[in-house]
Amino acid sequence: VDICFTSTTVPKMLWNIQTQSRVITYEGCITQMYFFILFAGLDDFLLAVMAYDRYVAICHPLHYMIIMNSQLCGLLVLVSCIMWALNSLLQSLMVLRLSFCTDLEIPHFFCELKQVIQLACSDTFLNNMVMYFVTVLLAGGPLAGIIYSYSKIVSCIRAISSAQGKYKAFSTCASHLSVVSLFYCTSLGVYLSSAATQSSHSSAAASVMYTVVTP
Repeated sequence: VDICFTSTTVPKMLWNIQTQSRVITYEGCITQMYFFILFAGLDDFLLAVMAYDRYVAICHPLHYMIIMNSQLCGLLVLVSCIMWALNSLLQSLMVLRLSFCTDLEIPHFFCELKQVIQLACSDTFLNNMVMYFVTVLLAGGPLAGIIYSYSKIVSCIRAISSAQGKYKAFSTCASHLSVVSLFYCTSLGVYLSSAATQSSHSSAAASVMYTVVTP
């Protein structure tokens, strides 16, 4: 997922830097937007699944192989793929209904949904409402799951008597926590902040963190 996620933006960005040409077609922009939303959403859901996986491994180690069986893992991935494929299609189709003026310049290094909607000449109220609703629902839900999982993990780690055991349990979560922090703080900051208070440069810089650095 991370390879596909970075492949939607980084190759085009590097090509633009190499050729000094920042042109992208309308069809290419919509396509890039669709796959970006799809793989960003999958990343979002899989981070929540990984948090649950760590919760089971630390808090219920003897039942790990029973709970995290291949059927459950496959179901979680399948549900995530279907849900975000439908959301990506919805967001892309809603952008298609908008009208744009000619000679547009997107103040970003890729076609990010929020930036594209802001450049539309037609009414974007419905697009913004759907974008914010989906962001809160489909990003807030997994985030709540991650917070709940780690609250349980912390309780289990505190119950471990030895310092070495606590360190071993915490070390298995450190890399995941780092990725979660970078991914959510920057991505939610981009999508939930007001356009009036956030410059395009800071938005692009924040986007680099969760589109390039985190993967």
